[in-house]
Amino acid sequence: MDINLSDLHKEIDESVRKICSEFSDDYWMECDEEARFPEEFYNAMAKSGWLGITMPEELGGAGLGVTEAAIMMHAVAASGGGQSAASAIHINLFGPHSIVVHGSEEQKKRWLVPLIKGEEKACFGVTEPDAGLDTTSIKTFAKKVDGGYIVNGRKMWTSTGQEAHKIVLLTRTTPKEECKRPTDGMTLFYADLDRTKIEVRRIKKMGRNAVDSNATYIDDYFIPECDRIGEEGKGFYYLLDSLNPERVLVGIEAIGIGRSALDKAAKYAQERVVFGRPIGQNQGIQHPLAEAWTYLESAYWMCLRAADLYDKGLPCAAEANAAKFLSARAAFDTCTKAVLTHGGMGYAREYHVERLLRESVLPRIAPVTEQMILSFIGEKVLGMPKSY
Repeated sequence: MDINLSDLHKEIDESVRKICSEFSDDYWMECDEEARFPEEFYNAMAKSGWLGITMPEELGGAGLGVTEAAIMMHAVAASGGGQSAASAIHINLFGPHSIVVHGSEEQKKRWLVPLIKGEEKACFGVTEPDAGLDTTSIKTFAKKVDGGYIVNGRKMWTSTGQEAHKIVLLTRTTPKEECKRPTDGMTLFYADLDRTKIEVRRIKKMGRNAVDSNATYIDDYFIPECDRIGEEGKGFYYLLDSLNPERVLVGIEAIGIGRSALDKAAKYAQERVVFGRPIGQNQGIQHPLAEAWTYLESAYWMCLRAADLYDKGLPCAAEANAAKFLSARAAFDTCTKAVLTHGGMGYAREYHVERLLRESVLPRIAPVTEQMILSFIGEKVLGMPKSY
């Protein structure tokens, strides 16, 4: 078994890091403090063709796999941009995958080409206020009418909704109680984000402020039938195509955040002198940071293991979930230790580790909680009864 990065993977890492090096910690702090989308970074990545890394070659993409996307996103998050950098381009990698697999040729050309070029941005409308992770209980409803559907409903945590031109929207087209299975009767759309019919209200939050999250209100919005992805009623199953890649990418982005924080902490420990010696000479500082490295490294390879399985068409749900779980925990622990290593200055924005700590909380919560992951593994891997 070869667990080394290939020459292609090393080239991706090096090339992406070179672009990211043009955007300093101060740039990312400014974007965070001003709650401003990192347009310059987004455009730089688009210009270099990275937004289409997983998209079909015939549409201008690179046609590469989740493994290559994971290596790219690790480099992005590790650059100091953290979640603000990663989330700015993240949806281009997993959000449109249902279009790649289930969209018509006309839809792929119409929708994916502008995404790859960076001419359009998309957001993701799945989660709802009263459904949360119980996706089968969503209430946003698309009523069939001549030529399309009339949609009414509410969505929560719609990332990049302030910037987006399009929305990947999951709705019910058959009430849950009328379906044979709760996962039936849901339909997926890729529609214009028409702000005359859709209100996108920004949520003030703890971190990742450069990339907006929103409460979304949809009232009597007409979506033409040509903007439906695949068959009516199959939307939930189409959505599953994106879930495992999303977990891998969120996990490896968390690793990038942790490694960025660890680098800053190790550097500070070498430079900070107390009682006549650098604090990094003390095992009380060395050992927690060394331990953090071991957890980050092991979680990193778990992410690549899951990505490799996915790219080979093999079952990977347990590995993808485990990768996300381990990575989020490792990143949060590392960022906490980085702040503590800096002492009082860790609480100051000047050293940037507090920003990374705030952003490291998100992967522990989204896109799926740790408790749901453990329930999944308990049931599907260990064979125990379903607990919810």
